[in-house]
Amino acid sequence: MLSENFSSAVLDWFDQHGRHDLPWQQNKDAYHTWISEIMLQQTQVTTVIPYYQRFIKRFPTVGSLAKAEQDEVLHLWTGLGYYARARNLHKTAQIVANELNGQFPETVLELEALPGIGRSTAGAILSISTGKWAPILDGNVKRVLARFYAIEGWPGTTANQKTLWQYAEQNTPQERVADYTQAMMDLGATLCTRSKPSCLLCPLQQGCKAWELGKTDQLPTPKPKKTLPIKQTYMLILQQHKEDEVLLYQRPPSGLWGGLWSFPQVADLRDTFNETGLELDQASIQTLAPIRHTFSHFHLDITPVQAQINTPTDCVMEGKPMLWYNIQQPDNVGLAAPVKKLLESLANSPRIERFRSHK
Repeated sequence: MLSENFSSAVLDWFDQHGRHDLPWQQNKDAYHTWISEIMLQQTQVTTVIPYYQRFIKRFPTVGSLAKAEQDEVLHLWTGLGYYARARNLHKTAQIVANELNGQFPETVLELEALPGIGRSTAGAILSISTGKWAPILDGNVKRVLARFYAIEGWPGTTANQKTLWQYAEQNTPQERVADYTQAMMDLGATLCTRSKPSCLLCPLQQGCKAWELGKTDQLPTPKPKKTLPIKQTYMLILQQHKEDEVLLYQRPPSGLWGGLWSFPQVADLRDTFNETGLELDQASIQTLAPIRHTFSHFHLDITPVQAQINTPTDCVMEGKPMLWYNIQQPDNVGLAAPVKKLLESLANSPRIERFRSHK
């Protein structure tokens, strides 16, 4: 199939069956497109929609986002995961608002220079918001092209990335680039799915080599699996005076859960004072059911521990930002996912079970 036939088939399908009423399609300027593209990285459309709507309602312009506190940005991002995206979003907003007069760059290379924007995201922002020719290669497009051309091996290898970019460039038309960009993402998300692709409905079926070879269930080749290591930690759910308040501290700005608020963590309960400076009332300690949180590179097994602390309030977590978080009147701060889950569990528990009173 020639490249012009490839793009024509995709666009014809998009006109009849593509998605045209997504929230970010109602305003296709660079700001709204950028927000949606960052949120959609490694996250499904149905999950993103309510987050996008809340985010845009609070931050309707790049200027309003630039002026926001990072805590509020992370709070609105809580639950979407991959929090570096939110931190980079905030950094980029400040650069655009303060250094670029509120205008996003209009070349792929200049967009790529901004925090959190890679080549494919830059292409999507540029093509959708301006109509300029700019190919994309997100996960959906990789899957479509890997199957259409029967590319063996994991698409993430350097050689396969290069080949896939060549095909992406070759098939991106000069006209209707914005529609084509959205069409390719839609095609991968709705028909050329990871499992059980709807090949009989696909506009590219006739030229698809994976279909011809009977290998649509084998391509693209999955990423080689690695056994994830398991790490252990205790999360300390600490109370001092008020029954509905627990102690949270803000994690460092970079690294795991960077900038988010979390329960104090220790590797060994016997060393709590040395690790945190907190003295637990030993008689009040109560161990809760463990939970597992999985990152891309390891499992984290968390044992929640409720306890009273004896440390004076003004000495708590010395040198670290901290707050007494009221579970009935929550602060607007960004929370690590397991922390949010534990807080919700506490809020929904009967008062008598939330904290064991120490007499």
